Parts: sequence; C-alpha cells; structure tokens
Amino acid sequence: MPYTLVAPRCIIVGGGAVAEIAALLGKLGLSRPLVVTDPFMVSSGLVRRCLDPLLAAGLQPSVFSDTIPEPTDTVVEAGVAFLRRGHYDCLIGFGGGSPIDTAKAMAILATGGEGAKMRDFKVPFAADHAAMPVIAIPTTAGTGSEATRFTVITDAERDEKMLIAGLGALPLAAIVDYELTFSVPPRTTADTGIDALSHALEAYVSRRANPYSDGQALRAMELIGPSLRAAFHDPANAAAREAMMLGATIAGIAFSNASVALVHGMSRPIGAHFHVPHGLSNAMLLPAVTRFGLAAGQARYAEAARRIGFSNSADDSLAAEALADGLAALNAELSVPTPRAFGIAPDVWEGKIDLMAEQALASGSPANNPRVPDKAEIVALYRAVYAANA
Repeated sequence: MPYTLVAPRCIIVGGGAVAEIAALLGKLGLSRPLVVTDPFMVSSGLVRRCLDPLLAAGLQPSVFSDTIPEPTDTVVEAGVAFLRRGHYDCLIGFGGGSPIDTAKAMAILATGGEGAKMRDFKVPFAADHAAMPVIAIPTTAGTGSEATRFTVITDAERDEKMLIAGLGALPLAAIVDYELTFSVPPRTTADTGIDALSHALEAYVSRRANPYSDGQALRAMELIGPSLRAAFHDPANAAAREAMMLGATIAGIAFSNASVALVHGMSRPIGAHFHVPHGLSNAMLLPAVTRFGLAAGQARYAEAARRIGFSNSADDSLAAEALADGLAALNAELSVPTPRAFGIAPDVWEGKIDLMAEQALASGSPANNPRVPDKAEIVALYRAVYAANA
C-alpha cells in the first residue's frame, strides 16, 4: 500500500546554526519575516540570537511575542490580526513548541476570511494550505514541531485541544541548534524530553507506521534513551543536549509520517481542561498507556525497550515488560507528578473524565494504538493514572 512522506525542505542542524537564519531566508527567496515568539524569549534576550543575524543582513524583522504556553485560538487570532497589518512574506517560529505551533496556526488561519475560526481547520479537515511559509527554530528538545505537519491549538470557548493537521502546518525549513537549550531548566528538559520519547515510541508502535518512520523512530529512541537523564541532571552537558535536540527533531519526522496514538489522544484533553503542559501530561500517561498496549504490540514494544536502553533481553515478553517498568522508573527519577500530585482535585478530575474520554476518541489518535481502546477503557486509564503512574 502506498504511503506519503513529508518533511521540511531544509533543516540546518548544529551548534551555532541559528546564525544562518538570514542566509537561509535568502536561499528561500524570503526577506520580510515576522518572528513569532513568547515574552520570556524577549525578556531574556534569547530572541536576539535570531534577530541579530537578520538585522546584520539588512532585514527588518518584526516581532509578535504575545504567545502563551498551550496556545489558544484567541492568541492565534491576535497573531493573524498583527500579521495582516504588515507586509510579511514568512513567519519565523522561535521558541518552544508553543510559539512554533502558534506560527503554524497563524499561517493556516490567515488563509480564511475575516470570520474564519481555528476550529474550522481541526481534524478531520485537511489543513493543506498556508498563507505563507513558516521557518521553525526550536529552543527546547521536545515537541518536534519544527518538522511536523501538525499544530495543536486550544479552543478557549469549548476547552478543547484541537489537532490541526495538513501540509499547511509543515514548516518550509527549520534550524535545530542545541546551544539554544543550555538555559532550559531541568523541569522543562524532563517534560519536553519525555514528550520527544513518546513521539518516537508512538510513531514506532502506531498502526500507521511505515519503513521510513520506523527508521526515524528507532534512531530517535537510541539518541534520547541515554541522553535524557544526562541532560536533566547536568544541564551543561553539551553532548547530551545535542543528542536530545537531534532526537527530538527526528522523532518529530517519525510521528509526522506515522501519527501518534493513545498517549497523545488522552493527553490533549488533560492540557485543555487542567492547563498541564503538553510534555508533562504525556509523561503522566506514558507508563500506564504503554502497559495497556503491550500484549497487542509486544514485538515492537520490546524493540523499543532495547533501543531506549531499558532491556537487552532477546525475549520479547521480558523486554516489553521492561519497557513499561523502565518508563515508570524514568518518571520517578525525573520527578514527574501524577495528576493528583500536580494539584488536580479528585472530584474535579472525576467530573471531567467522561468528557475527556470522548474528546480523546474524537481526536482519532487512539485508533492508531496497537490495542485500540473503547471509551470505558480510556476512562479506566484516566482513573489509574490519577492515582499512580503505572
């Protein structure tokens, strides 16, 4: 059966690569960028790493910095209004997954008329058109958004995290510079790192996996497995930071071509209703959801355990069990809280479970899981994850 492969046209990788931004724009025939970032990137001065090369090349970039963690449709609408007041020919998403996702969503929403809403573009709509290209420069090793055909935006009115998918969300180019991650704090390193690991793992076990995505997913797990703990415990470890950054991008390419599965389907509602950062909600779910699917995808889970470094057993049953146990141990080492420990009250969590299960199923991602759950099984998993992370 034929399958389609997608990736950015150009990816520049390596320490100091952000200095190539002006030259990259020149190669792509672009000269009027709007940089989409967040307030911290501006206040910390880190955005200068992007702006200074542009200014030195004689370009006059503008900055939209009103993005927020877990971006909403209202922020995207504000960004599009800002975009329409200028004469830009490209967007540069600079920051973590939120600014990059916002830039991608702005490019898609700007194709609509004045009354267009972000919800008009959510899955199953194929968001294959963008008003202008996006160049992505990540400053965290996690979301892989710089290399994917997805963006996730919260519908503020409905408390729903919407998956937007299509070629319109695929960046034209990306710059992957691990030196931008040295100042990332341990908590963010952990959450974004487990996010990247979940991308690789879910791409590999997805029912939509293919030989190309398999190669990317396996290599990403090999890079992330031994490097995540090192980057968490020793933030100045350049080798670990470099491996994590490359692993996150490769994992993004993997899941962009194979799709994610049950972890992400269940994670998005947690973020929408309880404002848990995306990587952290994935981490909360990953051990229990992995254990749920072991019997249906044992051989693949076992190989994942070997690539990550959780097992060297040739016995698939033993290796697969080691994967679930290893993910739980990793969460403990990285101090990943349960939803209860995060501060979500039991009655509030229980009151949202039914709706969250419906939203998870509606996203389509659970259907890619090796073991496809029904609503009751998702409800049971939410309850189990609330109490204990395995």
